[in-house]
Amino acid sequence: MAPGHVAYGLRAQYGMQVTPETVTAWERGLAAPDARELTALAGVLWCSPGELLAAATTLREHRIARGLPPDELARLVGMDTFAYLRMEESGRWRGNERQTAALSGVLGLTPRELLSATGRDEDLAELLRGAVTSRWQAYVRPVGKMLPLDRDHLQDLLQQLHADYQSRMVATLSWGAASQDTGEAGREFLARIVDHFWDLAHGQGSPRGY
Repeated sequence: MAPGHVAYGLRAQYGMQVTPETVTAWERGLAAPDARELTALAGVLWCSPGELLAAATTLREHRIARGLPPDELARLVGMDTFAYLRMEESGRWRGNERQTAALSGVLGLTPRELLSATGRDEDLAELLRGAVTSRWQAYVRPVGKMLPLDRDHLQDLLQQLHADYQSRMVATLSWGAASQDTGEAGREFLARIVDHFWDLAHGQGSPRGY
């Protein structure tokens, strides 16, 4: 279907005044349809909304991919619809542990997807930076509250992450004057600390999807 055909379908079937140029912008990733437009677009193209999302990352995208209206998802996780929508729009999840577990189950999210979708990647990054630059043992409990990981496994991950960071710092210091900036390797490691953590989790045999 050409953009003009899609635009016509949106107007004829759903009463949406969408131009062919807008459809083209959606196709090229220059603009994004809102939830109502995405649902209508899926109807015109005879597919599910989830099939139009290359890789859902936000709560809104995960919800739409599973064809759930906001009020239905809010009911399933035990939350007021208005409160849920405020969190979805802000990108910051503030549900309690029970609601968070329900959210993960309803949307079928892995721990990594859950953290990203609820806007807590940076919270994890901050804890991990503290763990590798000081005593990692002090961060087992706070990181454990964010992730459903076995405590022993989490300890192993944090200990290895700490060792990896410290080995980079020792190596850069040993270069001495040969390096113009001996802190570059450490800063680069800290900038990608969450990726390093998940890489280790994969490497140590965590469940598929981490």
